[in-house]
Amino acid sequence: MAGGRRTLGAVITDLRTRNGWTLKEMSQRCGIPVSTLSKVEHDRLSLTYDKLVQLSERLNISIADLFVQSESSSPTAIMGRRSVGTIDSAVRVDTSNYEYYYLCTELRQKRMVPVVTRIHAQTIEEFGQLVRHSGEEFIYVVEGAIIVHTEFYDPIELKAGESIYIDSGMGHAYVCAPGFKETLTIGVMSSAEEDLSNLMHDAHHHVTQNEVKKRAPRKG
Repeated sequence: MAGGRRTLGAVITDLRTRNGWTLKEMSQRCGIPVSTLSKVEHDRLSLTYDKLVQLSERLNISIADLFVQSESSSPTAIMGRRSVGTIDSAVRVDTSNYEYYYLCTELRQKRMVPVVTRIHAQTIEEFGQLVRHSGEEFIYVVEGAIIVHTEFYDPIELKAGESIYIDSGMGHAYVCAPGFKETLTIGVMSSAEEDLSNLMHDAHHHVTQNEVKKRAPRKG
């Protein structure tokens, strides 16, 4: 994969410098410790999608706009836009359970967040607490197979070519099916709210070390 891909650290640094904040000021605004923000900016730590949503909500910015580079300007109208997404241009975010690739990040005010995800967690015990947040999501299995754990249904296995659409307010988790060390999915996160800063409320309120484990780049 291309070495020039923007990292989460670059995204957070860019956001902070655009607003003229010190690390301490940004920490006070978003509720994430200064030490954590510093490690993220230096690419020694990462944040889960849920933590990114918390950051976007506290800073009153949509999560889609977190990844927009400073030279991009907000469009006066949303009609007629388009963006071609590639893995090489995606923003990569690594956690212990997932390896996210955020696509089409140059567009502001998106009502959907497209994500390519490699799933690493092997069991629900390894994954940990189910995730709950507002909105909806669609997951399509590209390679391998996954087990979908949800709060109100029995676990279900999805193979390559199969998909699921769920209410994200229901507790949920995706793990690799037996026999697979990792799986590849494409997901779209969305919400009834026009502003995606309202997407995925009530998610995890803490980041543990096992949630932010760095992983070496993988070849597709």
